[in-house]
Amino acid sequence: GKGMAGGKIVIRPPHDARFTGRESAIVGNTCLYGATGGELYAAGLGGERFAVRNSGAVAVIEGIGDHGCEYMTGGCVVVLGETGVNFGAGMTGGLAFVYDQHNVFVDRYNHELIDIHRLHSEAMERYRNYLHVLLEDHVRETGSSLGHQMVDDFYSLAARFWMVKPKAAELGELLSTLGRAA
Repeated sequence: GKGMAGGKIVIRPPHDARFTGRESAIVGNTCLYGATGGELYAAGLGGERFAVRNSGAVAVIEGIGDHGCEYMTGGCVVVLGETGVNFGAGMTGGLAFVYDQHNVFVDRYNHELIDIHRLHSEAMERYRNYLHVLLEDHVRETGSSLGHQMVDDFYSLAARFWMVKPKAAELGELLSTLGRAA
């Protein structure tokens, strides 16, 4: 996916795999480096520097290492598990959603340029709906058991997600910049 400009990448463990995708690295470091478009769905974990310099791709993954979404300028990344440290350093565009089951994300993102918001308020309804669509896409593409659980119990789990955005971006403008029906 380095430099990806369009299309779709779907990565999932084989049906007879002896490992669980959400507990195993399924893509390596710098996946989606410099991507300008397209979609990626990964039923497993990513390495470090996931979606660095992403400027337009949409991705759903089940966990990532350090420095995720670093220098991101566009697109959308959904992380259904833990992130490493320094998430969003230098992020000036796009948005991300991070599922924070253990309440640790607040200590892992880069506070300098990004803000995080919970999705429970009425003002966040459009973002919740967009996230729900992305989760359904992830399940359809990968058959992810984690994704299935999240879709089935979405309205109670949605409160555990953080929406991550650059401090300079206005909430009302974010979805329109994705170039995808939101």
